Amino acid sequence: MPVDWSGVLPADAAKSAPVDLPTYAFDHQHYWLHTAPTATDVASLGLAGTDHPLLGAVVRLPQSDGLVFTSRLSLKSHPWLADHRVGGLVLIPATGLLELAVRAGDEAGCGILEELVTEAPLVVPEQGGVRVQVAVGGPGENGSRTVEIYSQREDASGDGETWTRHATGLLAVSASTPATDFDLAAWPPAGAEQVELNTGELYEGLLERGYAYGPVFQGVRAVWRRGEELFAEVALPDEARKEAGSFGLHPALLDAALQAGTFASSADTAEEEAGQPVMPFSWNGLVLHAAGASALRVRVAPNGPDTLSVAAADQTGSLVLTMDSLVMRAVNIEQLGASAVEESRDSLFAVEWTELPPAQVSEPAPAWVPVATADDMAALTASGGLPAVAVLQAVGGDGEDAVLALSSRVLEVVQAWLTASGPEESRLVVLTRGAVPAGAEGAVTDPAGAAVWGLVRAAQSENPDRIVLLDTDPGAEGGVEPVLDSVLAAVVAGGEPQLAVRGTALSVPRLARVSTQATDAEAVFKEGGTVLVSGGGSLGALAARHLVARNGVRHLVLASRRGPDAEGVRELVAELTEQGATVSAVACDVSDREQVEALLASVPREHPLRGVVHTAGVFDPGVIGALNAERLAKVFAPKVDAVRHLDQLTRGLDLDAFVVYSSASSVFMGAGSGGYAAANAFLDGLMAHRRAAGLPGLSLSWGPWEQVTGMAGNIDDLTRTRMSRREGRGGVLALRSAEGMELFDAALGSEQSLLVPVSLDLRAVRADAAAGGGVPHLLRGLVRAGRQQARSAGSGGEQRQLADRLAGLPAAKQEALLLDVVRAQAAVVLGHSGPESVRVDMAFNEAGFDSLTSVELRNRLREATGLKLPATLVFDHPTPLALARYLRAELAVDEASPADAVLANLAGLEAVIESAAPDGEAHDRITARLRELLRAAEAAAAAGPGTGGAEASDDDLDNASDEELFALFEQLD
Repeated sequence: MPVDWSGVLPADAAKSAPVDLPTYAFDHQHYWLHTAPTATDVASLGLAGTDHPLLGAVVRLPQSDGLVFTSRLSLKSHPWLADHRVGGLVLIPATGLLELAVRAGDEAGCGILEELVTEAPLVVPEQGGVRVQVAVGGPGENGSRTVEIYSQREDASGDGETWTRHATGLLAVSASTPATDFDLAAWPPAGAEQVELNTGELYEGLLERGYAYGPVFQGVRAVWRRGEELFAEVALPDEARKEAGSFGLHPALLDAALQAGTFASSADTAEEEAGQPVMPFSWNGLVLHAAGASALRVRVAPNGPDTLSVAAADQTGSLVLTMDSLVMRAVNIEQLGASAVEESRDSLFAVEWTELPPAQVSEPAPAWVPVATADDMAALTASGGLPAVAVLQAVGGDGEDAVLALSSRVLEVVQAWLTASGPEESRLVVLTRGAVPAGAEGAVTDPAGAAVWGLVRAAQSENPDRIVLLDTDPGAEGGVEPVLDSVLAAVVAGGEPQLAVRGTALSVPRLARVSTQATDAEAVFKEGGTVLVSGGGSLGALAARHLVARNGVRHLVLASRRGPDAEGVRELVAELTEQGATVSAVACDVSDREQVEALLASVPREHPLRGVVHTAGVFDPGVIGALNAERLAKVFAPKVDAVRHLDQLTRGLDLDAFVVYSSASSVFMGAGSGGYAAANAFLDGLMAHRRAAGLPGLSLSWGPWEQVTGMAGNIDDLTRTRMSRREGRGGVLALRSAEGMELFDAALGSEQSLLVPVSLDLRAVRADAAAGGGVPHLLRGLVRAGRQQARSAGSGGEQRQLADRLAGLPAAKQEALLLDVVRAQAAVVLGHSGPESVRVDMAFNEAGFDSLTSVELRNRLREATGLKLPATLVFDHPTPLALARYLRAELAVDEASPADAVLANLAGLEAVIESAAPDGEAHDRITARLRELLRAAEAAAAAGPGTGGAEASDDDLDNASDEELFALFEQLD
């Protein structure tokens, strides 16, 4: 049956020929997320429900008689909040804070909101949510109570994480309905003149002032004026009316009432003329008389300088709300932008070195064997296999090729170590000196050693528990032996993959949120100077636009291999020129020193070079086993070589900033990109080296971006999925352009040499840890690792459970069980919905596996089986069926004998025969079949050598009873 997909598929796809539907039944699969139902409610948690859309639960404090309300707000749980944007940010409207306070007062028996003062806007993040608490104090002498509204980002760990107070106020006991000198039942009010109102123009005008109101908040329907009084009709759209009954007064409805009162007047305030939005600052004497309104008649009148009185009634004229006064204040858009920076800084991290407590190790230092080259590894293997500990010293030298030479040597040794046979507990310790900024001084003296850290970190991600990184004090004397003798036992026993030793203390790297306040980014680049942006692609263009628009840069040099011929560069130059900047696009290979010298010489003296922003890079994915010196050189050229030239050739210049774009793969998430991780880790080390020399230097180890052009375009969807799943256990999200550039500005004001702008979903990390997946070492400063779960004697973990399930099964069922394990793990790695999507006979490479996903599958099967499996596992056994058979052979679990399987089946057969006894015909057919099987079994037993099988004649079989037939089967064992 042909189907026309036009209007359903994208335009280019719809042009193709009609598609025939399959003749088989449709395979129903859901490709959107479903929220799993939960049996847990607030009562089971010892709390009380609030039956309110913005508040989840309340707990009464026993000593003070106070109350604490809790909630979580996000754009997913409350999508209508996205319709309230001010200055580009999603804010909880001030009327929403008011609603929270009023609802809290109702629960406490205080029906009057004497005062509520707004202190800070409550920003709702585009991703994730915020925790909200409303704290109501105990009753005073007259029954009044304090009320405070707080928020905290939802991924806060609780260790030193502060709550932000957004509003504070006073609640009082209920009063009688106030007398009013106006009547809202007569509508429109007598003597009021209707204001011609075009709502489209109204909200366009508000947009120019910074208010971006969506449909839910576009509630003004009509406005009248009578002297200084304003009257308005406001209403919620149809899709929001159903929820209105759950609120005291829907925040969008009251916000619309205030829109009419503050913006429909022709007498705009000075702040409005200056383009600054005004927002409610202080509410006084507010009483909610009726709840659940979806439409209002509103009266707004002046009540002093910058003060309004507000009253609202329902469509019958009955009072809904009265308010003695409302004070409005202008809001600085730039201050709201600072709130965005503060919000973005939740995604700005530093690598801090945390000193470990002294290790209590009773065992002596293990013996270790030095290795320097791959030939040394080969000699070790030939002489009896891997030792318990091998130590590779990796210290860089001087010269143009020092970084590449050291990284290549380390790569060869690591590859030889990972492919050599030896005990699972054997460890390779890669020893560097001054490669990381640990200790009190925090200096890096060996940037080449920093590149080794990036390379080995990637190898550790791909091959857990095989390699340890250990950095020693660059100022220590006495050689390697005393250091290893003092700490090697603790290093090997501690389980930390990366450590630094300074003196006798061991430290480990941990991500920590940056707590320093960001300075004015525009003040970083001095007026009149030129900034060099090297590297084409979307990130370079994004940086150039931001430098002009936000950082006040007016002279730019854009350098890339193709210069003005690069895609989109001419349009970018024209765009920035229109904004008042002088921009030149230059073709320059920054990995070539002579070309860099010529580039710097071309900068005009009247506008000297004051800043460098290096964004260039080449992404060449590949697991450690697939890398070689040539592939390292390809990735090192635009990173290591280019930045080394820029560093050396600008040291005599008075630069304001020297910023390099690194990658989070240099710190974590490096699996499958070892060369790229090494190149970026060199940048991290070199910037620390510059800082130690008193020069500007900042390396930004970016997490993944949403951009899909330039270098980022080489990362396919499967790679992005892996990046979000590995390391952070599903906790890495893509950075949006605006978010990334806010992080850029926040980083400029930091004194750090290395910052990690990455969007982490720590809830996913905690969830994985709670499920037994553990917390990655680098994230343990953000998420508590928690205690290890106790195990029962019969559990023995996943590996033991698998062995128990295999034991006693026949070979065919063992193979089937292992095939299920392989298919299930393969489906997870590929991101499929279930194991049924993985065909048993399809080659892994045809199913979408590459070198990295093959290693990931190997690691998962290693955890499931406890076997030491080679990195080439998937290539050596190219289909799920072949791999399952290999695992069965390696596990060598005893299988059940054929007799055990037959007798197990006969046990069930006996019950079936008994149930068929009343049916004479069925009984005769079953008996005849049994006799046929016995003849076949007796003949097979007699034919085998030395069978000793029982002999039975045809007459014996024909005349045997059911009990005798079963006895004969048992004799055949």
